[in-house]
Amino acid sequence: MRTLPKIGPVAETHHVNGNSLFEFPDNTNSITFGLGCFWGAERRFWEQKGVWSTQAGYAGGGYPNPTYEETCKGASMKNQHAEVVRVVFDPSEVELESLIQVFWEAHDPTQGDRQGNDRGPQYRSAIYTNTEEDLAIARSSRDFYQAELKKSNINSVITTEIKMLDEFYYAEDYHQQYLSKNPWGYCGLKGTGVSCPLPPKK
Repeated sequence: MRTLPKIGPVAETHHVNGNSLFEFPDNTNSITFGLGCFWGAERRFWEQKGVWSTQAGYAGGGYPNPTYEETCKGASMKNQHAEVVRVVFDPSEVELESLIQVFWEAHDPTQGDRQGNDRGPQYRSAIYTNTEEDLAIARSSRDFYQAELKKSNINSVITTEIKMLDEFYYAEDYHQQYLSKNPWGYCGLKGTGVSCPLPPKK
């Protein structure tokens, strides 16, 4: 176990696949997604081929080492963090674009500071990348999916926050791989019903 600021120990290994939650192979990349409650979101990604590890956490806000209780204060906190999942993956087994495709299809990115009945900025849609190249891919995919929504007569505007990752903060241990530990736990994920085919590569 490793002691982290404020939140206490977090298990060293992934509850599903046994890989590390802290140390990752050199050949992996990572991207961080916010799509509502991180419990169901994390499961969606650990099920994907080529994903080496996932971690529930907080990102996108302006204060260090947040706790779950602080994150849930919503609009009462300045520079609010989002509930997120960091996805560590092997690019030789799964493309970044494929994971972004899962992201768009798994939730409704047009709802602003909520996802279904979960309300507050901590539930906002977000993509946080580690490189400018990945940032460009994410932004391009947003424009592509917006066009797909319009084709399906959904005229709502995508509100997804897309920017470089400033810092990822681990969520408390009981949030990590929550739906593996609690198979009947809450999952509020619901997409728009519009598929997101992979855009042609430039």
